[in-house]
Amino acid sequence: MEWLPFDLHPEYPREGIAIDDLSRRYGHDVRASQARMFDEAGLPHAPRDFVPNSHPALNTAELARERGVHEALHARLMAAYWAEARDIGDPDVLVAEGAAVGLDPDEIRDVIATGRHEDRIAASTAAVLEMGAGGVPAWVVDDRLLIPGAQPHELFERVLVKLGHGGE
Repeated sequence: MEWLPFDLHPEYPREGIAIDDLSRRYGHDVRASQARMFDEAGLPHAPRDFVPNSHPALNTAELARERGVHEALHARLMAAYWAEARDIGDPDVLVAEGAAVGLDPDEIRDVIATGRHEDRIAASTAAVLEMGAGGVPAWVVDDRLLIPGAQPHELFERVLVKLGHGGE
């Protein structure tokens, strides 16, 4: 599996956005919708009041990809954001998580400050949107099937079997 950088909401301000503002914008309780989706899929989640801008995390993740520790960092950032409601737009959080997988703290701060991977993030976002993704998570399986949203593991097992991969 390969995780691709994706900017779901380029219109969000760099400082992030309050959940209450999102609820007003979308006309429904975003907090409750997310909780219901995650509960139905059996996935961990923590309530949050704020959605950080993801660019610092996306740039840090691309640094991790270059250093061969992307998968480990990605797992840590997903847990930090979804299960622990930590601010993955905060450089201190990213330095702590990145250092835990062997990234250099100064290099993390530099990649966040310079946005060194913004072109890669934009290109990947455009490619994923072209495939039809309109939300996160979105899964492209075998380069031919898009599965939107948080889904239980069993769904992926069934899809892999149907695509001839034997549930591997």
